[in-house]
Amino acid sequence: MPTVPREPRLVQIAHLAKGGRWRVEAMRAHSEPCLLWFSRGQGRITLAGVTRGYGPNNAIFIPPGVMHGFEISNQTHGQALFFGRDSDIVLPPAAHHLRIREAIAQGEIGSILEAIQRENESTRPAADRALRSHLGLLSVWLERQIASNASEAIRPSAARRLVTRYAVLVEREYRAGTPVADIARELGVTPTHLSRACRDACGKSALELMQERRLYEARRLLRDTPVPIKEIAQLLGYRSAGYFSRAFQAGTGSTPIAFRRAT
Repeated sequence: MPTVPREPRLVQIAHLAKGGRWRVEAMRAHSEPCLLWFSRGQGRITLAGVTRGYGPNNAIFIPPGVMHGFEISNQTHGQALFFGRDSDIVLPPAAHHLRIREAIAQGEIGSILEAIQRENESTRPAADRALRSHLGLLSVWLERQIASNASEAIRPSAARRLVTRYAVLVEREYRAGTPVADIARELGVTPTHLSRACRDACGKSALELMQERRLYEARRLLRDTPVPIKEIAQLLGYRSAGYFSRAFQAGTGSTPIAFRRAT
């Protein structure tokens, strides 16, 4: 995963797609905790291999290393809070998709995020302590909303639990070029059964999820780093630079060289 800042920061969700919608829509994972707050717009988000719809007043907490991607449009508005590397704020250990229906709770998160942004940009004395206090309030808000949404939580089916386990292994193995069949064997199922479960959970096969994760990382390395293409192929477990180029073009419609030159 890329190196991430230690400090928390608040970013407009629309800004996350700067440089290409693939930055939010393709499967990827962060090295730090993240909270998405959608205030307007709707679409679909895939979280740990399972796709659900999102709409206004949805809060999605994503722990480090959890694979995800979401649709974005011109009508999508909201904020993404990245907690920073090695954050010691108490946060949930698992991913959560929360639909916030109460106006009071909606107002609370709006006010907390405004305060976080204000203190993050402040040069006043003790701004760092104030920022930490507001982050602590946000963690309390999250804990309370998770508790209040518990009665609405639907126990995932065995197939969806399988896909979530697969998503964890994709994040572990995507750089190694590990065949999907080997991962299916580790999960104790056949590749066919695994792909059927993936299609049911998110509309993509097991292989498509793996390829999308690898191609996201390839695009990130091509656009954000000077790493040579041959080395990128090696880092992502491709047999050769030529094989990587063909796979990249098949998946993105562009060669690695053309994609890098277009930046």
